Amino acid sequence: MTSAAHEAREALGIRLRELRRDAGLTGRRLAELAGWHESKTSRIEYGKQTPSEADLRAWCEHTDSRDHLPDLIATLRNLQAAYMEWRRILGTGTKRRQKVQVKLEAEARAMRWYEPSLVPGLLQTPAYIKEVLTCVIRFNAIPDDLEQGLTARIERQQVLYHGTRRFSFVIAEQVLQTTLGNDSVMLGQLDRLLSVMALPRVSIGIVPRRNVIEALAPNGFVIYDNRLVQAETVTAELSISQPREIALYGKLFTQLAAQAVYGEAARVLIQAEVEKRR
Repeated sequence: MTSAAHEAREALGIRLRELRRDAGLTGRRLAELAGWHESKTSRIEYGKQTPSEADLRAWCEHTDSRDHLPDLIATLRNLQAAYMEWRRILGTGTKRRQKVQVKLEAEARAMRWYEPSLVPGLLQTPAYIKEVLTCVIRFNAIPDDLEQGLTARIERQQVLYHGTRRFSFVIAEQVLQTTLGNDSVMLGQLDRLLSVMALPRVSIGIVPRRNVIEALAPNGFVIYDNRLVQAETVTAELSISQPREIALYGKLFTQLAAQAVYGEAARVLIQAEVEKRR
């Protein structure tokens, strides 16, 4: 969980502790009234456990603070949205996840996208997408809706060709060298990168693998305008809306972009990998 999400959970716990104290209840007595183990009250108040909406209702009921309930539930829902486990996002397959992204990408005026190991989704070929989604479906043991997910991701890519949005992609050179499927799949994908580089509102930079590291970015991330960052971990997707955290991601992207090569220099790196795979 991000530091902002953890801080938000701790802040929620502090508010609940204040309500309990104002009601003149000990943690043990509140637990007795709610039918909890007494340690649950402490875990919630110190941000070690996220309460459920039912927990909040019980808390407000027994501390006679029902007027605080709507605000507490809104805080909880914002906290839950910031950290979404893949098992929830992908519970019905991959298509739904792609559809959610369509709206988010359509609303953005500018996107900054960094990837250390895979080609960004908006730039992937159908064959490459198929390999990515196959890995996702197999690893997460989710319903196999490969064809629907593939179609939905291809539909997402229309955002590149319409409107006035600007796209800045920065990828590590390792992306070119990581094989998904086979050389045929990769040759098609490399050719796709070369063609997309010609689009007027798209910038693609490549960070050469021999560069001295000046900025550490272990995970890929996308910045939508200056209002939201999405970052992926093995277990969850993080949606980051804290301005100070967004600013740090913006600083990181600027540093990564400064290390990247563009235009003809980027084409040389891609073409070199093409020649290796022929």
